[in-house]
Amino acid sequence: MIDLSLNFAGIKFKNPIVTASGTFGFGREYGQLYDLSKLGGICVKGLTLAPRLGNKPARIAEAPMGMLNSVGLQNPGADAFIRDELTFLRKFDTVIIANISGNTVEEYAQIAEKLSDAKVDMLEVNVSCPNVKAGGLQFGTTVQGVSSVTKAVREVSKVPVMVKLSPNVTDIAEIARAAEGEGADAISLINTLLAMRIDTLTRKPSLANNVGGLSGPAIFPVALRMVWQAASAVKIPVLGMGGVASGNDAVEMFLAGASLVGVGTACFDDPYAPLRIISAIEKYMTDQNITFLSDLIGRLELN
Repeated sequence: MIDLSLNFAGIKFKNPIVTASGTFGFGREYGQLYDLSKLGGICVKGLTLAPRLGNKPARIAEAPMGMLNSVGLQNPGADAFIRDELTFLRKFDTVIIANISGNTVEEYAQIAEKLSDAKVDMLEVNVSCPNVKAGGLQFGTTVQGVSSVTKAVREVSKVPVMVKLSPNVTDIAEIARAAEGEGADAISLINTLLAMRIDTLTRKPSLANNVGGLSGPAIFPVALRMVWQAASAVKIPVLGMGGVASGNDAVEMFLAGASLVGVGTACFDDPYAPLRIISAIEKYMTDQNITFLSDLIGRLELN
């Protein structure tokens, strides 16, 4: 019998597949198609303290083997999420992860405390946000930025804290160690890669914000490399994501050191992708005579 369950940062997951933030909303639309209890976890759309309308259109652009987005964290705000969405999500037997963002360290701490008190199961801290006190530099691109946000959130959170790392850095291992050093219970990576498309007829960028985040299968090899580097650098568990679209992709993530795997952009192409990937993992483990998921995690054999 295959056992896909695992303990991740002190939380029991029935299986290792989690929907990635920003691609699953708050689960309502997908919940019309299948029982969300079949998922290991749901990482909800990114939340901020106050409601945000997001960026002006165009906010989505096509790319080879992927897509660009510059949605701008459109969301109803933390209070509306707690009031309108969390009760709905609690109907399902799955782990609820709240993705949080802020423009200052203080904002991160405030929203972390609010959602922690609301008893979400885990916080995912999106450090790919501009630090308004540092001229708009993203928190996630410097050791100091990651350290300051992680420390502030960890001090107020009553639930496990997972820091979502940006790939737009020179040394992902250094950034991973910074999060671990300030008390992160886990890390997740990668977020989207900064990218661009140009409309050759108008000679203008395809996105109104000029640049956006690249996701989808195109970034999977980069994500895999960074997950391996980060997992090799820290002792805390890792959630790997970035272009995962098949069971084989998920197994590669496990071998590279990820304990959980996030499925995001693939859900746009196939809403059932998370369930299909869970089934494919089970088949792989059966074919390989592997009973426990732990026998896969970090078992990469280097040349």
